[in-house]
Amino acid sequence: MTKKHEFPVFIGIDLAWKSSNASGGAVIRDEKLVAHTGTLGNNSEIIDFIASYLPQNSGAVVAVDAPLRVPNETGSRRCDRDLSAEWRRFHAGALPANRERLAADGIVRGEELVEHLVAGHRFAEAAVIPRRSKARLVCEVFPHPAHVSLFGLERILKYKRGTVDERRLELIRYQHLLRGLRKGSPKLKKTKALLQGVDVWNLRGRELKAYEDTLDAVTCAYVASYLWNHGPKAGITYGTLSEGTILVPV
Repeated sequence: MTKKHEFPVFIGIDLAWKSSNASGGAVIRDEKLVAHTGTLGNNSEIIDFIASYLPQNSGAVVAVDAPLRVPNETGSRRCDRDLSAEWRRFHAGALPANRERLAADGIVRGEELVEHLVAGHRFAEAAVIPRRSKARLVCEVFPHPAHVSLFGLERILKYKRGTVDERRLELIRYQHLLRGLRKGSPKLKKTKALLQGVDVWNLRGRELKAYEDTLDAVTCAYVASYLWNHGPKAGITYGTLSEGTILVPV
């Protein structure tokens, strides 16, 4: 008997640099948004979230907005510097990542997340996403340059800076742009409840932050879907696997 084919799954994780802060998660399957949250906790909770959506007989790509490999004790990684040199004019430079800043008890949580995915769920860390791969791959992405590239923006969406009202106005733009992906290539459907059903003017404090993290997780998942559908020619890889990589769609 042949195995039943399953749709590949694309999972985005907006990973907080510290486990004491909440993280976002989103899942795309068959061009539909099937799950989303802005309240994931520690790495065990994130692994459980990912594992609950993994297909048995098809590929999966987990795209994480956070440093997944940080060999340098101080300064910044080469991928951060190279990306910033090209994207700074769009205000999309990367924050410097180093172990002094990120490690808790010697552990960088992005590295720990990858180790659990590799050892427990047969993932491989990837510097490129092969077109329509059947493998389970995990990669690092960055929403800000992805937005500029996917939506043809002149600068990033500034929903993380400014007054609360300025942030809300940018979040409304973010909602409209993500909603437009229902006509994209690939499409992203079933987003109405998340994007049109939420009034950002009513969000305060942690709810507002959780919504930002949720939308960033959706972006990460869509970048995974985009790169999987279009292959390596559709992405730029900054850095190397040994020193850290960031993938950006073109």
